[in-house]
Amino acid sequence: MKGKMILVLAALLVSSSMAFAASDVKGTVSNKADVAGTTNVAMGIANEARVGSVGIEDSKVKGTVSNQANIKGSTNVAMGIANTANMGSVNIEKSNVKGTVSNKADIKGSTNVAMGIANKANMGSVDIENSNVKGTVSNQANIKGSTNVAMGIANKANMGSVNIENSNVKGTVSNKADIKGSTNVAMGIANKANMGSVDIEKSNVKGTVSNKADIKGSTNVAMGIANTANMGSVNIENSNVKGTVTNQANVKGATNVAMGIGNTADMASVDIK
Repeated sequence: MKGKMILVLAALLVSSSMAFAASDVKGTVSNKADVAGTTNVAMGIANEARVGSVGIEDSKVKGTVSNQANIKGSTNVAMGIANTANMGSVNIEKSNVKGTVSNKADIKGSTNVAMGIANKANMGSVDIENSNVKGTVSNQANIKGSTNVAMGIANKANMGSVNIENSNVKGTVSNKADIKGSTNVAMGIANKANMGSVDIEKSNVKGTVSNKADIKGSTNVAMGIANTANMGSVNIENSNVKGTVTNQANVKGATNVAMGIGNTADMASVDIK
């Protein structure tokens, strides 16, 4: 455990983030980061780049998981194969969490990029994969003049969003996003770009799914083959939801584009497949 604690402290010092792997945590996991003019890069194969984020993998957590990030003029990049770039986000993989998962992000003039094969770029988002969560999942993002990009093959770009994949959630899933003058892009093959949205895939949710998005002067693009672009929307695919699904969107002077073959563009919508 001593070795694990040293690794966690090192991650905190290097990228203003917190990471837990193969751990059993009872109590509150809290991360508060103020990042300015910083560059964080992971490149090669199976790398992770975190700035102002909380990462939990193969762990058990009983208690609140909280992340509060204030990021300005910073760059976060993961490039190559199977890389992940997290900026001002909460990322939970292959874990069991009993308690509230909360993310509050204020991101200005920053860039978040995942490029190559099977990469993921998360900015001001909550990302849950292959996990079990009992409690409220809450995301509140304020994003201005920022760029979020996932490009290549099977990439995903999440900005001010809640993304749930192959997971079981019992409780409320809430997303509140204020996005201005920002750009969100997923391009190539089988990519997905989410901006101010709730995206649920191959999951089971028991509780309310709520999305409230205020988007102004922003651009959301998915281009190539089999891409999806979601802006101020709730997207549910191949999932089971027991509860109310609500979407409230205010979109002004924004552009939402999906172009190529087999692409989908959703703006201020609720899409259930």
